Amino acid sequence: MKAVSLIEGRAVPLGRSDVDTDQIIPSGWLKRVERTGFGRGLFSEWRDDPGFVLNQSIYQGASILLAGPRFGTGSSREHAVWALMDYGFEAVIAPSFGDIFRNNSSKQGLVIVQLAAEDVEELAQMVTHDPGTLLVVDVDNLAVEVPARGWHRPFTLDPMTRQRLLNGWDDIGLTLRHAADIDRYEANTVAPTLAGRFDGDGHVVA
Repeated sequence: MKAVSLIEGRAVPLGRSDVDTDQIIPSGWLKRVERTGFGRGLFSEWRDDPGFVLNQSIYQGASILLAGPRFGTGSSREHAVWALMDYGFEAVIAPSFGDIFRNNSSKQGLVIVQLAAEDVEELAQMVTHDPGTLLVVDVDNLAVEVPARGWHRPFTLDPMTRQRLLNGWDDIGLTLRHAADIDRYEANTVAPTLAGRFDGDGHVVA
């Protein structure tokens, strides 16, 4: 996954709480075998409404989603993260999140920022008043800022999640950090078989 240390962009005020993963990406989209193209299905049951926030041209191109409490609850589908990222969101700011959704996000590179409800509401009001408001999510220094307003709030990430994001480590990337140790182990290990045992070069040994 791509490393991320700083996100600068406009935001979308979703204005809804208890948004579960089925609302983020309905189950009909789970039949796809690719990991791309899910952005078209993001909040698809709501996007039939012309007044829905994602249908408003003033928010096109925004990269940060402002959501209500308990965002991403429900089933464990990682497609919800794929849909958000495929649409163009790089971070979600909310008062609270579903635990599985939070975990899936950290493995895909979607930045999850938990702030107090009043802070999220204040951000939503700024963005509603001026959709061009620039937000900065600083993963390196664990802070959210609105430079034009002098607005600054810290947030927390567990150290491993922060390192994953800053270094672009997904689960495979974490494993490859130990590639030399894995190669060394495989070169010096004999594997038992029905016909005996093989050494590291594939020769049968007693």
